[in-house]
Amino acid sequence: MAKTDKKTPSVPASGPNPKVDFYFNKNERWKGEIARLRKILLGCGLTEELKWGVPCYSLEGSNIVLIHVFKEYCALLFFKGVLMKDPKGLLIIQTENVQVARQIRFTRVEDIAGKEKTLVAYVREAVAVERSGAKAPMKETSDFPVADELKRKLDADPALKAAFKALTPGRQRGYLMYFSQAKQARTREERVEKCVKKILAGKGMLDD
Repeated sequence: MAKTDKKTPSVPASGPNPKVDFYFNKNERWKGEIARLRKILLGCGLTEELKWGVPCYSLEGSNIVLIHVFKEYCALLFFKGVLMKDPKGLLIIQTENVQVARQIRFTRVEDIAGKEKTLVAYVREAVAVERSGAKAPMKETSDFPVADELKRKLDADPALKAAFKALTPGRQRGYLMYFSQAKQARTREERVEKCVKKILAGKGMLDD
């Protein structure tokens, strides 16, 4: 009897979330590209939600991937990309301070269309990583540089210093990276001043 290949079971598509529609309608520059990415992700059976102001796709409550746009490109961002296999060499570190997430970038609809099967495979890999429970090693908060501008501000304001120390490690790291990424002292000072109210309120950079 001839041996038959086992087929990968199909995943039922999920429906679009009306609360996310505005994002796809407002981005004229990458409208065609992100619409195609949305169709692919919904076809993988992921649940579409709005998180951090962008379309986020989850499975059983766990974040898998999101869509976001920039001036030069649009991208998929895999939350645990560092743990994923990358046979096509597509995964990119967004900035040097990003530890776990990885991007796949696009500048044309044709690029997405030509990689559709590969993207589905990457999404399935991301789902497998999430289901495995694997966790990436993370730097400790103490490993991140503290901008001089932040240090001076904290030393001069005991209440702000206490509020910063009370933040979760993840929120602290977010601020430390944001402040230290600025190359000019003036920009770092402006960023610190801009975030004072959020720190005092116990919020992270991405919190409303």
